[in-house]
Amino acid sequence: MVLTLSVFLFVIVAVSMYFLGMRVWVSPKDMVERLLAGGAQQQQVKHPSLAIHEVLAKLGQWVPASPADSTRAQKRLYSAGFRSPIAVKVFYGVKVLCAILLPGLAWLLCSQFAVSSGNRFLLVLAAAGLGFLGPNQAVQIMIKRRKHRINRALPNALDLLIVCVESGLGLDQAIVQVSREMMISYPELSSEFAIANLEMRHGKARADALRNLGDRTGIPDMKKLVSTLIQADRFGTSIAQTLRTHADFMRMTARQAAEEKAAKLAIKLVFPIFFCILPSLFVVTVGPVIYRIMHVLIPMMEGT
Repeated sequence: MVLTLSVFLFVIVAVSMYFLGMRVWVSPKDMVERLLAGGAQQQQVKHPSLAIHEVLAKLGQWVPASPADSTRAQKRLYSAGFRSPIAVKVFYGVKVLCAILLPGLAWLLCSQFAVSSGNRFLLVLAAAGLGFLGPNQAVQIMIKRRKHRINRALPNALDLLIVCVESGLGLDQAIVQVSREMMISYPELSSEFAIANLEMRHGKARADALRNLGDRTGIPDMKKLVSTLIQADRFGTSIAQTLRTHADFMRMTARQAAEEKAAKLAIKLVFPIFFCILPSLFVVTVGPVIYRIMHVLIPMMEGT
């Protein structure tokens, strides 16, 4: 049993390190593009991570999902930054794989620690549910982090838009230039601007492309910016002046939000100070006095 548990843990650690290496140290897309650039004979070369994606996609085909659930999952994955055509199937495959691995690990751990059969069944069932529902929560966390990064990049993008528009570029060219300039520092917002530019180049109306930009990000500040640009484009007002006014409004809103957080800080610090800092401070300051009273003053009083 110990050998089986060790082998199982080794497989989990090895797979985790593999995915971490593919994520951090290797760029599969760039590597495949370099391999495919050599000619038609190299078009059959596949990166190992792409093969794993295909296996997970085939595994995800076994999951019974309605078109409505698949559409919702596709929207969530799209908001998280996964825009591959097989992203939904890979996501379902990950859910199935986690729903198989976690109950197996729970069963081995229960066998190792001699858990009763009833509790073992409940733990295995809970592990299966956690493995199947855990990827949903992971995607939600990724969506939240991506929105936070886009929200942090929005003020800089707005300033760059103002500079580009005031220098004589049109709104479409300004969006392209901002997307290029922010490709390294803020890749999430750069990709969103690039998608909006591609939609406009392929014939979609500017208002629709900008509206899709706000819907994809799901950030209130981005939706406000998009609405401002659409109204300025519709009524023929100055884009530069509109952007500058909106930038001043965003700075004022950010300042008010910071002041609100600073005002709430004193109230939030009451409980940590009362329950964490004051007890330790009481022990440090009053503890030696109590010790001396118990070991010096009380014996002296009893002796007299």
